[in-house]
Amino acid sequence: MDALWLQCVQWLHRLGLHLDADTAQSVAEGAARATQQLDMPSLLALAAALGWASGVRLYAVVFLVGAMGALGWLPLPAGLAVLQHPAVLLASGFMLCVEFFADKLPWLDSLWDGLHAFIRVPAGVALAAGVFSADHASMAVVAGLLGGTLSATALATKMTARAAANTSPEPFSNWGLSLLEDGLVLGAVWLATQHPLLFGVALVLTLALSVLLLIVLFKFLRAVLRRVASVFSASAKVV
Repeated sequence: MDALWLQCVQWLHRLGLHLDADTAQSVAEGAARATQQLDMPSLLALAAALGWASGVRLYAVVFLVGAMGALGWLPLPAGLAVLQHPAVLLASGFMLCVEFFADKLPWLDSLWDGLHAFIRVPAGVALAAGVFSADHASMAVVAGLLGGTLSATALATKMTARAAANTSPEPFSNWGLSLLEDGLVLGAVWLATQHPLLFGVALVLTLALSVLLLIVLFKFLRAVLRRVASVFSASAKVV
């Protein structure tokens, strides 16, 4: 980053634009702080957060990270710089609003998740891999595999939990789960960008909880399906 800043200063000098020492020092320090924020633990945490959050709220995480980059709150890696483009922000913001309301309606939420099952996991791979530049091709592959796995795990947990909630006729459980997911995505991105090591601990605990939920909810759904099948079979015998 320092070498890049030096080249920029030299290029400005050739154009006749001269920066005073204080301004140059201030910008150099800002660039150094940005570089420190994007050390390896931060990059890995960001890749993991993008992968996991994509399985829960793809459009929300794309808009959130892009907006943070556009506002200067988060120095985005080169592979993610496109997220802060106005056109991408407009599209992801629109889809965020659509998904926000679709995710609150019973059964429509499960249909929405099913349609996006083939979008969220590849997006999780792409976003996680985009954290690393071409100079770190091996890490980009590792991050892509990590992002895809986390995205698939989060999506499976979300779809199973929503299917279990939809067995109840009232909509409040769906609203509560949806709002909880909104908060988890916001919390994951914030924690990954501000406290990468704490995010790592939280991610391990979340994955353990996801595995437990998948086991419990799968057994619950299987019992529900058995009861439904027995009711239909009894009705068929009566007829």
